[in-house]
Amino acid sequence: MQLMPEGGTGAGIPVSDGVMLPNPESSYEVVRRLAAGNAVVLFSMSGCCMCTVAKSLLFSLGVGPTVVELDELGAGRDIHAALCQLARDQQALPAVFVGGKFLGSLETLVACHINGTLVPLLKDAGALWL
Repeated sequence: MQLMPEGGTGAGIPVSDGVMLPNPESSYEVVRRLAAGNAVVLFSMSGCCMCTVAKSLLFSLGVGPTVVELDELGAGRDIHAALCQLARDQQALPAVFVGGKFLGSLETLVACHINGTLVPLLKDAGALWL
């Protein structure tokens, strides 16, 4: 997978898994493209217990989210900074996107699960077929 700006063909900064980050200012574009191109995206840190809970909840519902472990990316700090700005006053990680839209962190994910709105969101995004 290679992420470049629209019409971009220039050399980028390589990060893990073949993702190309054209420059540090493009972190928002990387987040936007990943969120738009996948039904569910979860930005995580591999040692974060809240991230593990979010992954477990999604997997238990039968969702196979695209998981981006920021601590394993060369540009993870830049993407994390972009997610912090997007989350505003919320906990930045895990950052969950459903259907291309920012849902929130673990607190929002669990609240949606408890109040019954999570499964319909996942179905609408094409992450669940039941």
